[in-house]
Amino acid sequence: MDPVIISCAVLLAVDGDTVKCDGVNLRPMGDGAPYVSGFDAPDLGWRADCPAEHRRAIRALARMSEMLQTPGLVVLGSGQSDVYGRPLVWLALPGGRTVGSVLIEEGLAREWRPSTAATWSLRSGAARPRS
Repeated sequence: MDPVIISCAVLLAVDGDTVKCDGVNLRPMGDGAPYVSGFDAPDLGWRADCPAEHRRAIRALARMSEMLQTPGLVVLGSGQSDVYGRPLVWLALPGGRTVGSVLIEEGLAREWRPSTAATWSLRSGAARPRS
């Protein structure tokens, strides 16, 4: 299925890897494909494994919010949803980069694959696998 442009009157960041389009949560995929690859950002608040993860999540949320204000940003729907029912989308910046690829490059997110099971709880500053 070819990507479809989604029009949003209001596009807001929920966290570093979830956005809300006119009240509907969407899950950006970065440069990935549905169920193949994408990106993961640290969790906020009670979902964070530790205070360091929460602080990093705040930075990811702020950067996501900033990029959503980019003139020419396009929301492209994949026609598929994640396990939580959120439509899987690409957030394309002018020039072809995705919001997810920028967050990964800036260390505010990491690449996700189906086999990924990691925590952002850090002492050393790097994500580590869950036990």
